[in-house]
Amino acid sequence: MKNTIIKSAMVSLFTLVASLGAVSCSDDFTNLEPIGSVSSGNFWSSEQDAEEAANSLYVEMKSQNVFGRGFFWYMNASDDMITGRIKSYADNAKNFNLTGDEGAFNAMYVDNYKVIRRANAILANVPSMDISDAVKNKVLGEAYFMRGFSAFWVAHTYGDDGENGGVPIITVENMNNPAGSFSRPASVTENYAQIVEDLKMAADLLPLFTNLDTADYGRAHKDAALAYLAKTYLYWAQHDNTKYADAVIYADAVANSGSGRALLDTDNPSTDYRMLHSSVNEWGSEYLWSVNSSEEGGSILSGVMLENKGWGKYNGWGYFQPTAELYDEFEDTDARRAVTVLKFGDEFQFFGETRRYQSENSLSGFQFNKYMYEFQFADAVGNLVNSNGDNPTTDYNVPLMRYAEILLIKAEALIMQGKNGDAPLNLVRDRAGLAPIVNATMDDLKHERRVELAGEFANRHFDLVRWGDAQATYAKPLHGRIHTDRSNPDSPYTVEEIWPARTFNPNVMHVWPIPNRSIESSGIPQNKDW
Repeated sequence: MKNTIIKSAMVSLFTLVASLGAVSCSDDFTNLEPIGSVSSGNFWSSEQDAEEAANSLYVEMKSQNVFGRGFFWYMNASDDMITGRIKSYADNAKNFNLTGDEGAFNAMYVDNYKVIRRANAILANVPSMDISDAVKNKVLGEAYFMRGFSAFWVAHTYGDDGENGGVPIITVENMNNPAGSFSRPASVTENYAQIVEDLKMAADLLPLFTNLDTADYGRAHKDAALAYLAKTYLYWAQHDNTKYADAVIYADAVANSGSGRALLDTDNPSTDYRMLHSSVNEWGSEYLWSVNSSEEGGSILSGVMLENKGWGKYNGWGYFQPTAELYDEFEDTDARRAVTVLKFGDEFQFFGETRRYQSENSLSGFQFNKYMYEFQFADAVGNLVNSNGDNPTTDYNVPLMRYAEILLIKAEALIMQGKNGDAPLNLVRDRAGLAPIVNATMDDLKHERRVELAGEFANRHFDLVRWGDAQATYAKPLHGRIHTDRSNPDSPYTVEEIWPARTFNPNVMHVWPIPNRSIESSGIPQNKDW
């Protein structure tokens, strides 16, 4: 089923592009006659056409440079991790020293606007098609969701409420405007308003996940739209604190949607958190939106975080290694720590072999463990793990939004309104086997969000930015455990600096540079001082 969705999305994209072959356009939204200006009379005429157009919305989800590594290069700036291998552009991002010319940083901006363009093509053409209301509503709902979801990522990554403003808002109404005629709204709050409008439309049109056929797992659904409404309002509240109330409303809407959203919690904290981060439970009550993945394609993050060269057994890439600061943030009795991070001497299964963690490659002395479940089995390659180590996907759908984050969004929004956020926060703590907190503060919330969502796309870096904590946090060096014999899991270690203190200018570095290829083709201004 997973492979079918991945393959059908690729086939549908090629079908869609071929059917619109008369249209001359660039892959960058700022230099195109948009894909919505269809000249072919052979498309937008059947339910199959509409469904193939919807399939094309999901192609960029599996791009290596979007939700494989792409946005993680930005998140790697946080205090939770370091670049695990020498990679100049990754190091420059961590040190806030990008130019906008780095090729690896083009995809996140450009590919999300590709999705927006495809969504606009659907929204421009499907309403007038003579097809069933059921198919029409499903396809339109997917288009609204994916347009809002894609805009969410570019908005908070590149836009602000200050001198830079938001990022271009591309809708059906202006998608045919000539290249170079787009502009940036005065504030990213205008982007958030458009995203909210799209996600509300999606929530109205889409079915609950529990009403999907299994063949449609991986497609947009109502719960995902409600979840991103909650998170969009949380981010919007950085600039307008009245939006915290809306974040609570939509967090509750997820909880009460009728699909039975809940944490995986059987009162066995270590097992629960380990099995949560596996393909066994990826369609369960906690997973709201993920990168649909398999041994044939999807997010490569699992392999990207694996030991470089996988101890001679698999082509792990060895990036994004945890810091001692992250490891030490966990409470000693927190069941999540061992599932999240491997330290020297920890026992784990790897391709049917019991191993104790050691690494001659890790620069920090740690490795993320969350994404390793599928690597434990002797017959994993070709069944649960991609046989192509240059595309190291696994059967685990890498999470983008979990119900635990919704609970923490609600807790944060309540605390920021001067209300009590203990109930949702303590649900997350209870699953981890920890005692409840009474009258939780923002410090408690920040801690819980950090340890629950470590190494995920929840975006620790942007959390620090929006909380106003980035400058002080990044002014401190990062540390690792450096063992005297990296081949020996029992060798002693010293805690040493592995990344120097950095200078973070909150007036500049709260956003990232827009790729210069997009700046040049569009005429929109670059973010200040990048």
